[in-house]
Amino acid sequence: MTQVSHQQWGQVVGLGRVDLWVLQSSLVRVEVLTLGAIIRSVCSRGRDGRMEDVVLGYDDLEGYVSDKRYLGAVVGRVANRIALGRFVVEGKEYRLDVNNGPNALHGGLRGFNKAIWLATAVEGGVQLSLTSPDGDQGYPGEVQVSVSYTLQGETLTAEYQARSTKTTPINLTNHAYFNLTGQGAADVYDHQVCIRAQSYLPLDDSSIPSGEIRRVDGTPFDLRKPVLIGPRLKEVPGPGFDHNFCLSSPGDTWTERHAARVCHPASGRVLEVSTSQPGIQFYTANFLDGSMTGKGGARYGKHSSFCLETQSWPDAVNQGFGLVTFFTPHEFAEDEATLPGGYLRFCRVKPMLKCLKTCILSTDQQGATPLVI
Repeated sequence: MTQVSHQQWGQVVGLGRVDLWVLQSSLVRVEVLTLGAIIRSVCSRGRDGRMEDVVLGYDDLEGYVSDKRYLGAVVGRVANRIALGRFVVEGKEYRLDVNNGPNALHGGLRGFNKAIWLATAVEGGVQLSLTSPDGDQGYPGEVQVSVSYTLQGETLTAEYQARSTKTTPINLTNHAYFNLTGQGAADVYDHQVCIRAQSYLPLDDSSIPSGEIRRVDGTPFDLRKPVLIGPRLKEVPGPGFDHNFCLSSPGDTWTERHAARVCHPASGRVLEVSTSQPGIQFYTANFLDGSMTGKGGARYGKHSSFCLETQSWPDAVNQGFGLVTFFTPHEFAEDEATLPGGYLRFCRVKPMLKCLKTCILSTDQQGATPLVI
C-alpha cells in the first residue's frame, strides 16, 4: 500500500505556493513538487540495505526556480528541440521562443517546468494539472495537460494526458537525472545500460536530427546488450550521449514496451523503463559542469548522471518521420478520448493525448549480470 501526503514547501514570487507531495511504499519513497511537476527525489535501498536518493536536485525551492537544466521536471509543450523554433500547421507558420542556439528546446523560455501545477490526490499517487493559454511560448491553442504519478511497490508510473482547442504539437516527458550510486556520486561510468532499439537518429551540429534513421549495428549506439557507460562514452562522437533511440516504427501497433535497463552492479540498484512512446532520449548529462550545487552540497559535473526521456521523435513537427506530432480538436465520445502516446496521427479525431512511462527501481541482491533484452 502506498501512503500519500503533502505539505507546503515554499512560495514563488508572482506564481504562488509550491507544495511537496510524498509517495511512500514499503520499497521506494518519491517526492514530487507542484512546481514543474518535478520529481524531486526517489529513494531506494541498495543490496546493503541502505536507502539512497538516486535523483539529482536541490535542497531548497530557490534552486529549482533558478535551475536551467530541467532537473526532474516535466517539459513541454514539446520536449527536445524544434529546428529554428518554427513549424507550419494548416498552412500557417508559428514562431517559437528560441532558447537553445537557433532552436527551441523543451517548450521555450518559460515552459511547463517553470509553472505551478494544480495537485490532486489519486489512488497511490498525485495528479498534477496545468492549463497553457493560446499563444504560450508561440504555440497555438489552449492546452490542458495533466501528469499522474502513482507508486506501487517499486514501480513508479507517469501517465500524461493533454487536449487542445487548436491543432498543435504536444510531446511531454520527464527530465529526471539519475545516478544509481546516489545523487551525489561523481559519475555514472560504472553503470551498465541496455536500450532495446534497433536504430537511432544521428544529429547535425545543432543537435537536430539529420533526417536519417540509422541502424545501431556496428556503431557505439548499439546498446541492445548491456555495456558499461564509461568505456562506451569514449567511442561516442561529441561530449556524450544525447540521442533519440527508436523504440518503434511508423505504423507499429501501439503498446507499452520495455525500453531500457540501467544497472549499478556495486549497489545492486536496477532501473527499468517501459513506455508507450516511440522514442527514448538517452542523455549523459554532458552539459553539467560542476557549477551547480545540489542536494547536500553535491557538485553536479559532466557525466554525473543520466536521463531516459521517453518521447516522440525530436523535431518530428518538421521532419515527420511518419510520426506526426499534431493532434486536433474535434467532437468525440468518452470511449474514444485517448490516442496512443507518440502516435499522434493528424486524423481529426480523438483529441486527447495519453502516454505512459513506467519506471521500476529494484535491487539485484546477487550482483548478477543485468538481463539481456
